[in-house]
Amino acid sequence: MLSLGLASPSASSPVVAREVLPRRNQVGNPILRCLYKGKVERWACGHALRIALASKSTRKGISCNHISAAITDVSFNQTVQDGLPKGDLWSVHKFGGTCMGTAQRIQSVADITLDDPSERKLIIVSAMSKVTDMLYNLLVKAQSRDDSYMSALDGVFEKHMLTAKELLGGDDLATFLSHLHSDISNLKVMLRAIYIAGHVTESFSDFVVGHGELWSAQMLSYVIKKSGRPCTWMDTRDVLVVNPTSSNQVDPDYQESAKRLQKWFSQNPAETVVATGFIASTPQSIPTTLKRDGSDFSAAIFGSLVKAHQVTIWTDVDGVYSADPRKVSEAVILRTLSYQEAWEMSYFGANVLHPRTIIPVMKYNIPILIRNVFNLSAPGTIICQQPIDENLNGQNLKAVVKAFATIDNLALVNVEGTGMAGVPGTASAIFSAVKEVGANVIMISQASSEHSVCFAVPEKEVGAVSEILESRFREALVAGRLSKVEVIRHCSILAAVGQKMASTPGVSATLFDAIAKANINVRAIAQGCSEYNITVVLKQEDCVRGLRAVHSRFYLSKTTLAMGIIGPGLIGATLLNQLKDQAAALKEKFNIDLRVMGITGSKKMILSNTGIDLSQWKDLMAEKAEAADLEKFVKLVHENHFFPNTVLVDCTADSNIANHYYDWLRKGIHVITPNKKANSGPLDQYLKLRRLQRQSYTHYFYEATVGAGLPIISTLHGLLETGDKILQIEGIFSGTLSYIFNNFVGSRAFSDVVAEAKQAGYTEPDPRDDLSGTDVARKVIILARECGLKLELSDLPVRNLVPEPLRASSSAEEFMQQLPNFDRELATEQNDADSAGEVLRYVGVVDAVNQKGLVELRRYKKDHPFSQLSGSDNIIAFTTTRYKDQPLIVRGPGAGAEVTAGGVFSDILRLASYLGAPS
Repeated sequence: MLSLGLASPSASSPVVAREVLPRRNQVGNPILRCLYKGKVERWACGHALRIALASKSTRKGISCNHISAAITDVSFNQTVQDGLPKGDLWSVHKFGGTCMGTAQRIQSVADITLDDPSERKLIIVSAMSKVTDMLYNLLVKAQSRDDSYMSALDGVFEKHMLTAKELLGGDDLATFLSHLHSDISNLKVMLRAIYIAGHVTESFSDFVVGHGELWSAQMLSYVIKKSGRPCTWMDTRDVLVVNPTSSNQVDPDYQESAKRLQKWFSQNPAETVVATGFIASTPQSIPTTLKRDGSDFSAAIFGSLVKAHQVTIWTDVDGVYSADPRKVSEAVILRTLSYQEAWEMSYFGANVLHPRTIIPVMKYNIPILIRNVFNLSAPGTIICQQPIDENLNGQNLKAVVKAFATIDNLALVNVEGTGMAGVPGTASAIFSAVKEVGANVIMISQASSEHSVCFAVPEKEVGAVSEILESRFREALVAGRLSKVEVIRHCSILAAVGQKMASTPGVSATLFDAIAKANINVRAIAQGCSEYNITVVLKQEDCVRGLRAVHSRFYLSKTTLAMGIIGPGLIGATLLNQLKDQAAALKEKFNIDLRVMGITGSKKMILSNTGIDLSQWKDLMAEKAEAADLEKFVKLVHENHFFPNTVLVDCTADSNIANHYYDWLRKGIHVITPNKKANSGPLDQYLKLRRLQRQSYTHYFYEATVGAGLPIISTLHGLLETGDKILQIEGIFSGTLSYIFNNFVGSRAFSDVVAEAKQAGYTEPDPRDDLSGTDVARKVIILARECGLKLELSDLPVRNLVPEPLRASSSAEEFMQQLPNFDRELATEQNDADSAGEVLRYVGVVDAVNQKGLVELRRYKKDHPFSQLSGSDNIIAFTTTRYKDQPLIVRGPGAGAEVTAGGVFSDILRLASYLGAPS
């Protein structure tokens, strides 16, 4: 004999006696035959019905016809009584599981409800936080015959019992606990039946998991009543009728639901109604659920049924963000969204609402307000018809593109072949095959040539899709009508959403420009004729970078540059100080966020995942530095996916560092430098570097290589790009030699002037580096190559001012001691020039007409611009076809850490402007 050991529920304990499993030789019993034939669920429902009837429960909990409906079709009484008020007097609120997570939070929900001045309020609640998962877990345990389902059910009971005891007292507590005990006992019968059968149907599952909403709705209604306000609770399975259309979707029957709501309200006319979210019934009164985000859907459905003036969805965030704030830290809360924009964003994975939630309220133009239950001061996001005040004639791209959303873990399937063109039914055959394996197609893209069609599916489903397509089209593949069925894994979708993108020129151009400048390749593109969104498929590893790049470009956040500074010497340290001083102003005025992620010298480095505090970088370098590792340094700066744009700033004069530029640019890393070694090094390497730069969206800026902070390179580019022809460039390119010859006058000895310049800090530690003319020669080579001359450094004749016997001196000190012995030669040249009314100047010349360059000591009349310099100024004269009679002259300080660092800083800001920052 089978003993279920059913005990009457008591207030002290919900635990029933242990069940006894049947033995195999007892299957002669007709009930046991049902069990072993898999009919346990029908029997269990009938038994649960008898228990429910025996308890003579009259509460609005689990009614008898809910349970018996699983056995027989029991029609709901469809008598309709008039009198349900509708319209603006109603407000609908929905509180999710997080909002109902504890006794304190339930009390806060009650307070919010009581503070709403609306005449009538309909409150939709989810189960307490984690309870739905706990109930699903019970089903899994019971189905897998895991005995721990009993203790897990006790945990569910205890969670609600303790919460109720915190919130309620007296008769309300006793009533709730009585209902809770009864529910738990009935669930044990259900779960025991599932345990024996080892199987659970969808209707049983829906019945079990819907209890969390029943309990939370009852508790909240009692809390509101405790304040003295009339309030009742609604089991929405008595009212809301839906037709299941698939395993994860239902369609509401609005007409039947409206009739049932009218009847329910005629019997329960309270001004405040707390209703269960998530759960409903089929037309046969079988319990079911509204599936994913069902409580939001419930709120929207009831909002439309009572034609409420507003539906408020309470959650744990301040509103809808312009992008996922976990991926874009600068994402902003959107004050308004249109229904269509919210629909598109939710489809593409944004944490807004399920797309179906929006459908019921659109019909009556009922706004949805998203608010934070934990931050009542935040106004939230309103989802409604397109707001009138945003319909601006002079709209900018910021107003046009509202937000961005992403979907990860996708695969792209590409079906390609010349035999597809013009053949009707090819696409139909493809997607019919995909439907057979139940795969969800996220996006479709087809070229107008009909040569190929590609579509995105979840990566976990692509194996089945690929297999059925290759099987279905095997004949076409063998015959060559189709060339391939290709699968591209590890993809993500990035979608730009905005209702006003329609017919607004430049949106797509700006989007793709931002993606290209982040050095990201687009694998597929889709845009519907409604133009509410533009969808692109990227590699998953590029998705966050792409998201941040487009978000920044549309002015929704700052243009952020992840920077690595190489060489914190005199120029590098000065640059870091300038960055520190200007950081706040750049953020506020120009929306530019410069993050120094790493600083490295030749021996040690410091790194940060979020940005180094530049007010403390010297202390960090002294106290927390690690051994320098250029590969590790570059990897950290570049592979931080939260920053779409990376720039390395080389402030050294090291040719080994310059040799890495090509690889960095090829990886999509921008390079800025005052280092002359790359552009004046071997010609083939220079040409290779420039070809790469011109072919990509990666930038290589080097303004400070020639004139420190003077606009020499940019002026030359401006002349060439506007069609001017360079005839000659002549200039004093060395601030050190400018100072020396500006002061080498009268009877002063050359060696004394050099010593003075060294003492003042104008020369390199070893003045021979300046006097050799090599630095000037490198600048001449850089300018010559910019003009298209293919010259090597060795092609330039250079006047070396270091006396030949002193070129091999062992030290700078020895050189300086011996230099006075060689003053006579230069003194003679200076006296000859002075006698002729001229001065000596050390100049570099690019002779574009004769395709050559040189570095020499020249004489100029005292009224010549080159003779008018003072201090360490540089001067460069451009003679062109436009500026032939009077050269274009650029003059100013050409040496010193401040101006050189300023030139580098200017290049950084130019890069930010190219990447989308306002100019």
